[in-house]
Amino acid sequence: MITVKQFDNNSSAWDNFVSSANNGTLFHTRRFLSYHPEGRFNDHSLEFYKKGKLVGVFPAAIVETENGRTLVSHPGASVGSFVVPEDLAFADAMEMVNQLVEYSKRENFDSIKLTQTPTIYSKRLSHYIDFALKKNNFQYIKREISSVLFLEKSIDENLTKFKSTHRTAVRKAEKSGIVVKQTDDFSSFYEILKKNLSIRHNVTPTHSIGELMRLKDLFPDKIHLFGAFIEDKMVAGVVNFIATENVVLAFYISHDEDYQEARPINLLFYKIFEWAITQKYSVFDFGIFTVNEEPNMGLARFKENFGASGQFRDTLEIIF
Repeated sequence: MITVKQFDNNSSAWDNFVSSANNGTLFHTRRFLSYHPEGRFNDHSLEFYKKGKLVGVFPAAIVETENGRTLVSHPGASVGSFVVPEDLAFADAMEMVNQLVEYSKRENFDSIKLTQTPTIYSKRLSHYIDFALKKNNFQYIKREISSVLFLEKSIDENLTKFKSTHRTAVRKAEKSGIVVKQTDDFSSFYEILKKNLSIRHNVTPTHSIGELMRLKDLFPDKIHLFGAFIEDKMVAGVVNFIATENVVLAFYISHDEDYQEARPINLLFYKIFEWAITQKYSVFDFGIFTVNEEPNMGLARFKENFGASGQFRDTLEIIF
């Protein structure tokens, strides 16, 4: 029988489980979630046990609105839901979801909302949890699309996936004198990011510069900034998170509009793919190009022109 209890602050046991799990990511770890300042979220993460052994974790928080009290897979992470072992049995998946529902009812939650980890982040493909959620009357309330590029054995093989316009843009950037390199100049990148988001969307970045630097300090080997430079001036950048041993996620992408004609972003991604291949990563996740299921068609085409295809990032809910 599987039992459930609230996270008991044993972060090392939790993170050890996530690191060996089938679908654990950087975003599921207590180390990542700990960067949020105290009081931002009302953490209510859960642990699942079978015969005294940890067999699942569920990063979560309590969100209270006029519609009631909701257990939400952690709002401070890009993906959430259950983290499970590679050898998860179907019966255990069914019981785990059932226990989540029963626990939430006992704790007087009015609903549960969770965002599933896309299958590309799994070592072994399994939809057991998805099935168990549907069987327990969870409903899909949002299905976003993320652009995913499967990396080949060499950058030349990946280059053949580029549409001709992107191959031309890479050559143009090189001829324009663009130089791409890894850098720790997060401050310069952040200024580009702030300006770009303000102009295009009238919003601010998800993280403050202080939070971004804290994350870099927490994960020096898993967060990498690649910058595109013209005569030592950064004109574009991409912050990549190493989400799993196989998947790199582009968390922030931005460029200085004044230098757009030089095509720095195209060369940036070409060089990032080259780096990722040498580091033996197999998947590059560009992130979503839909917001509340409304697609940005231009962004979709831009990513497709590198050879990317789409995968769901699903959010489900059950209301009691």
